[in-house]
Amino acid sequence: MDKWITRAFFGLAGIGLLLTLAGCSPAATETIVVQEGAVSTNTAQPSATAAPEMEEAAEDDMDGGAGGPQPPAESDERGGGDPDEPLVDTEFQASLSAGEIDDNEDFAAYMQYRADYERFVGMGNIPDVEVRGRQVIRVVNAQELPVLTAEVFIYAGQELVTRLLTDASGTVYFHPEAYPRDASTYTVSIRHGQAEESFTLDPAQSAEWTVALNTAPTEAPVNLDIVFLVDTTYSMDDEIAQLKDNILSISAQIRALPAQPNVRYGLVLFRDRGDIYVTRTYEFTDDVDAFQQVLLNVRAEGGGDIPESLNEGLYRAVAEMDWRIEDTVSLLFLVSDAPPQLAYEQDYSYINQMQQAAELGITIHPIASSGLTADGEYIFRQIAQFTGGNFIFLTYEDQPQESTGEPGRDDVSVPEGSFTVEDLDVLVTRLIEEEIAQLFGQ
Repeated sequence: MDKWITRAFFGLAGIGLLLTLAGCSPAATETIVVQEGAVSTNTAQPSATAAPEMEEAAEDDMDGGAGGPQPPAESDERGGGDPDEPLVDTEFQASLSAGEIDDNEDFAAYMQYRADYERFVGMGNIPDVEVRGRQVIRVVNAQELPVLTAEVFIYAGQELVTRLLTDASGTVYFHPEAYPRDASTYTVSIRHGQAEESFTLDPAQSAEWTVALNTAPTEAPVNLDIVFLVDTTYSMDDEIAQLKDNILSISAQIRALPAQPNVRYGLVLFRDRGDIYVTRTYEFTDDVDAFQQVLLNVRAEGGGDIPESLNEGLYRAVAEMDWRIEDTVSLLFLVSDAPPQLAYEQDYSYINQMQQAAELGITIHPIASSGLTADGEYIFRQIAQFTGGNFIFLTYEDQPQESTGEPGRDDVSVPEGSFTVEDLDVLVTRLIEEEIAQLFGQ
C-alpha cells in the first residue's frame, strides 16, 4: 500500500476508528486473589552498587567523534559560555508537546488496531508476536502495595518458559503465544525474598491475577535507572535541539522530586550502518551535570534511507547497560522517527530485546517523532505494550499543559479525543513520578 494511503487510513480515519474501537468487547477476564498471612520482616535491602562514572568522551560529529568533550554550540544560552557550569538551574526551551496512549489499559482497542493494520496495511516483514491470551499478573504485599522486581517464573510442565520481573506497579504481562508451547496449562511461581506463591493458569483464557506475598513494602529512597535511547540520524536534526532541552528539563525536574529517588542516567545513541557510528553508549552515572554535559554535545547527521539500526541500539541499551535491576525502577525512553532495519543479516532483533526487557523488569516508553511510518508506529506500540510502557508521540501543537487536543499530525493512528496533550518534559516526568508514587500507595 502506498505511504499516503497508509497515512490516510491511520490518520484521517481516526474518528471512524475510534467508533469502531468503542464497539469492541474486551476479552473475558478473571481476577483470582492468592493471599498469605502476616508481613515478613526479612525483606532484602536495595542494592548499594556504585554507579560508574559517565564516559568523558562527548559526542562531536564535526571532527568525526575524536577527542575529548567539546563546548556545546548552545553554551551561550545555557551557561554563560562555560561548558563546565552546572546546568540544573538553567532555563530550558522545552516547547515540544506530546500525547500518550497505554495499550495495556485498553487492550481491546489495541487488538483492534493490530487487526486493522494487518487487514489494511499488511505485516510485510514485521515479526508477528502474538499477544492474544495475555495474562496480567500483579504482585502485592499484605498492605496491597506493589512488590517491585518480584520474580515471576512461568513453567510448561517442568520446562521454564520465561522468568519475568515485576515493574513499579507490581505487574508483569505474560503472552503465552509469544512463547509457543504445547501446554494446556502453565504453572506460575512468584518469589520475592523468602516469600513464594504459585498458581496455575489456562493460556486459552485471558485473565488478570492478583497475588499477595508475605513481604515488606519498598523503602525510600527508591533506586531509579533511566536510559535515553536516541536516534541521531539527520532526519532528527530539527528536533534534536528541542529534545535535548526536554531531556535536560526532565533530569532537573527529577532531581527536585519530593521522593528524591536514587537516580542514575544512561545514554545510547544510534544511527545506521555506513554512518560514522552505528551506536554510541554512555554508561550510567548519578552525576546529573555530567550527563547533561554529554547530552549537550549530541549532533544529528547521517542516515539516508528511512529505517535505522534500532535493533542494535536497543540491544546496547537493554543487554549491555549496567542496570541495577534488583529493587530498582528501570525505564528506557526510545526517541526516533524511524522503524528498525529488518533486512540486515547477522543483526540483533528488537523482538529478542523487548522480551529481555520484560525479563529484566525494564519498561520501554517509545517516543515517536515526526514522519514515523505506519510500520514504525506498529513496532513502537508492539515494544511498549509488551514491556508495559506507553506509546508517546510528539504532537507539534503549542497547547497548554493537560489540555485535550488534536494530534497535530496525521501519521499516527491514535484516535482524536483519546489522549491529552502536555509538554513533553512534563509528560515524561509525570510518568516517572507516577511509577515511584504507586510503590507507596500514592
